[in-house]
Amino acid sequence: MSTAAHTLSRSSDTPLAQQLAQRMTERIQQRLLLPGARLPSVRECARRHGVSPYTVVAAYDQLLATGLVEARKQRGFFVREPVVRATATGTVRKTAAAAPEPFRLAPIDATALIRGMFQADARTAPGLGTLPTDWLDLPMLQSAMRRVITQSTGPDQLALHYGEPAGEPRLRAALTQRLADLGIACTAPQLITTVGATHALDLITRTLLNPGDAVLVDDPGWAIEYARLTQAGMRLLPVPRGEQGPDLEAMQRLAAEHSPRMYVTVSVLHNPTGNTLSLAAAHQILKLAEQFNFQIVEDDTYAFLAPNHAPRLSALDGLRRTIYVSGFSKILTPSFRVGYLAASADKVQKLTDVKLISTLTTSPLLERAVALCLEQGQLRRHAERVLARLEAARQRSVRMALDAGCRFITPPNGLFGWLEVGMDTERLAQALLDEGWLTAPGVLFSPTRQAGTLMRINFATSQEPRFWQRLEQTRAALKTRA
Repeated sequence: MSTAAHTLSRSSDTPLAQQLAQRMTERIQQRLLLPGARLPSVRECARRHGVSPYTVVAAYDQLLATGLVEARKQRGFFVREPVVRATATGTVRKTAAAAPEPFRLAPIDATALIRGMFQADARTAPGLGTLPTDWLDLPMLQSAMRRVITQSTGPDQLALHYGEPAGEPRLRAALTQRLADLGIACTAPQLITTVGATHALDLITRTLLNPGDAVLVDDPGWAIEYARLTQAGMRLLPVPRGEQGPDLEAMQRLAAEHSPRMYVTVSVLHNPTGNTLSLAAAHQILKLAEQFNFQIVEDDTYAFLAPNHAPRLSALDGLRRTIYVSGFSKILTPSFRVGYLAASADKVQKLTDVKLISTLTTSPLLERAVALCLEQGQLRRHAERVLARLEAARQRSVRMALDAGCRFITPPNGLFGWLEVGMDTERLAQALLDEGWLTAPGVLFSPTRQAGTLMRINFATSQEPRFWQRLEQTRAALKTRA
């Protein structure tokens, strides 16, 4: 039976995603949707109900959270089989899935945002974490891949073999020059390539930490990193971060009380604040790491959007206590999952062993293509064009945000702005989602899931005046209801 028996009400105080989740819950519990039934695809469900794909993603996430449906990789969402329970007499019977708790306003969590990104149109996604596709240089990528394929038909034959365990030698050689431009002295044997920066961070966790270890993290910071560390069994120690960088007094107090093994941070163009460490703050962080014997993982994901002279902890430290992580997805294309890490020689061997266990090797074809873009200066010139375009976009977004009655908590810089909107952004995000706008409320960036009035915007995808008008209207309407 169709899940679209009734029209969702846009005039209701209940968000559309919550209405849709409630409707499907009722149908599952009434056995109108039987165990094993496949739910409509996100796009099909959005079409049936006349809502945005983001709204459907949020609704399906609610159903996942209550255990009524399950996601099957590359197949979609399915109604779960009945739960098998033991009776008091010892017999076993099947029951319908347990009724969930009454629905409340479901949080826009990290997985909902990420799934929404896969459906996103940059024009309606001010919360997007990447550059718009029309800002990327597809001809450069196509040319690099053609050359790699052509070259691989000779003695090299990259396409027919596993890559080297530590990564494609030509890329690692090019990266030593790239890091030298950032002031980081590093040799090729100190480098390991990875499947994006997230894979590099995961390798570090698997290799150098144990469940129960305490880890310092930025607050606010990126939800995926919180989720990844928590899933690995780490104890998170949030360090408040603002315009001046991390709160060093809080960091010292936490380090003294909890003996952390590691501090994971974005030192340059921090996500979501856009903040970059000062030299003085970087020096103090390194002193604390020495005093309390913890390592520092420096995630420089947005390196190509920042000046080369910006202070990097790894440059000041010489990769003794620091591990440097970066990648190319943010500047080339999200589909080029090429990342890398640089560390001291003793760590590199351990990390390479874990890489072999987890992924065998990484793609030599993609890595050679990136090497070509680096060697011939194409990537540098592309980054310069992006920076010029981003500067203009940032000025426009800042002007529209201020006109909409918002203010920036930290000076606008880089790709992201950290915005005060004057009301609970989780509630605002749900309402905007119903209108087809994908935003990134502050709760996503809180390690304690603390709701608040802050929101991250992507300057490159916040160019549509209709979004800022809708934000003003929605905020006013929600305040009136309250």
